[in-house]
Amino acid sequence: MAGSIFGKNFTITTWGESHGKGLGVVIDGCPAGLELSSDDIQAFLDRRKPGQSNITTQRKEDDKVTILSGVFEGKTTGTPISLIVENTNQKSKDYSQIASYYRPGHADFGFDMKYGFRDYRGGGRSSGRETIGRVAAGAIASKILNQLGITLLCYTKSIGGIYIDYDNFDEDYISQNKLYMPDRDAFFKADEYLAKCMEKKDSAGGLIECVIEGMPAGIGEPVFDKLDAQLAKAIFSIGSVKGFEIGDGFDVVSSTGSYNNDEFCIINGEISKKTNHAGGILGGMSDSSPIVFRAAIKPTPSIASKQHTITCDGEEIEISINGRHDPIIVPRAVVVVESMAAITILDLLLENMHARLDSIEDFYMR
Repeated sequence: MAGSIFGKNFTITTWGESHGKGLGVVIDGCPAGLELSSDDIQAFLDRRKPGQSNITTQRKEDDKVTILSGVFEGKTTGTPISLIVENTNQKSKDYSQIASYYRPGHADFGFDMKYGFRDYRGGGRSSGRETIGRVAAGAIASKILNQLGITLLCYTKSIGGIYIDYDNFDEDYISQNKLYMPDRDAFFKADEYLAKCMEKKDSAGGLIECVIEGMPAGIGEPVFDKLDAQLAKAIFSIGSVKGFEIGDGFDVVSSTGSYNNDEFCIINGEISKKTNHAGGILGGMSDSSPIVFRAAIKPTPSIASKQHTITCDGEEIEISINGRHDPIIVPRAVVVVESMAAITILDLLLENMHARLDSIEDFYMR
């Protein structure tokens, strides 16, 4: 299978299946000398692990990470870092019937057409558990970014048409509720909405927003490797993402140049902008404003209500999907979106180190 490698300078290769012995990631290009422990990585994995509330799959996995290589005496060595999370609570028999038909909204049909064979146990490589490797790598990327003064804040902006109110924005509340919403009132409304969805054996989608602060200007390559293009690729590579926008996003279609253009000014002696409709990226490069983007997450396709589909032999049937599934993907996807953004930003920061001769001279002749 091609396509399991992401990045050019900070490179990650994820591996494993949802019902195999384990999943993990190999990270190449991490600088030597970073203080790193399994606790640093575990903090990120704990944000996406199952069984945390009634709106996540009840699969009981601790998702404990083990560092296999690339770290010695608490610091990265500059060699590939290999991480593994073992699967301990697979129930493959729950999926045995799925082998005979294609689930609506899933990758089953595509896998059969591409390979003539598929791992039907929870979706194999197309399962949400594949994101374990991304999140583990994202924890390392985020730690490096934090040391450079770059921070990422990711949260749920909406669920089922219920949006947060920025006047009620409470950053601390994000980690205090199971939906990762920064608005207490919106959380209670969304939680009530999800309860009704679950009563109907249905699922819901939502919107994740990410704000990246502390970015220097000029990060991103201005043609094919634009910062916004690379972020879009990274976020769209996450299963269940069906939409992506930066800054004002799709609202620009009804805007005007006089409103949409961010006028430059001087604030505290620094070049800045009066507004940030562009979301911190101009011409494919960061402009030092906060980078703001959003990812639209579709409703969980595995639902217990009746659906129409066909068997692998072409017979039309009615199905109800049982097993342990999230009624909404959004809350557990928040840290996945954050992780892929961190990996992308770090990769382009490293790429930018050879963009100017004076930077190279600075490094080698100081």
